[in-house]
Amino acid sequence: MNSTENQTVGIIGGTGLTTLSGLNVTGTQTVSTPWGAPSSELTEGSLHGQPVVFLSRHGNPSRIPPHEVNYKANMKALYDAGVRTVIGVNAVGGIHPDMTPACVVIPDQIIDYTWGRASTFFEGDLDAVTHIDFTWPYDNTARDILIQTAKKREVLHAGFGVYGATQGPRLETAAEIRRMERDGCDLVGMTGMPEAALAAELGMRYVCLGLVVNRAAGKSDHIISMEEIEAAIAQGMSGVRQILATSMADLGALTALA
Repeated sequence: MNSTENQTVGIIGGTGLTTLSGLNVTGTQTVSTPWGAPSSELTEGSLHGQPVVFLSRHGNPSRIPPHEVNYKANMKALYDAGVRTVIGVNAVGGIHPDMTPACVVIPDQIIDYTWGRASTFFEGDLDAVTHIDFTWPYDNTARDILIQTAKKREVLHAGFGVYGATQGPRLETAAEIRRMERDGCDLVGMTGMPEAALAAELGMRYVCLGLVVNRAAGKSDHIISMEEIEAAIAQGMSGVRQILATSMADLGALTALA
């Protein structure tokens, strides 16, 4: 793959973003890693002049549930392609009152409720035990770029939030959401971890761009339906695409410093 070394922005598309419109595609490649194959082929191109590698987290078509995503292969494949800044696009449920359907959220913290996932590169036959500092799971400079872009484009957004990462693939119970709210969670999703931690282990900048597709369980007066989720995706994904396209120049300049 002919990528621009260490200056490439990686975009991981989640539910509702299996392809990236506006991407000037220059090539695709099926790759492998020591941890197996990533979820999809890597699509290389440019978005507003910025080198980009796009990967569909759940495959294209979307077939891989959150707990079966090969996160280690995904992140290593992006790293090997020259990616040093990663934007993880996630469909999420809103817990905080401001996080209503079609709102874009750029969270600043995360709580991990997942279990049984391959969650670190630092295991097996190691020369030494390695611990990373994960105090701030999302890169604050990249976050600020996305927040300022959302303001400039007048996209409905929240520039804060604690992301609660759950196991899936089922949605949560109302009692689980009440517990998460007591823990301080503002939004809930199924793919935020271990993606963020693996990016940190590889030394990549990582930021989440979450699209609220429903109010979390017990936060509305009706049962969550796929029709509701699909309508929110249709309404809010244009804002996600606007933020991605408009932020590319600044993210590219940031990536060049990595």
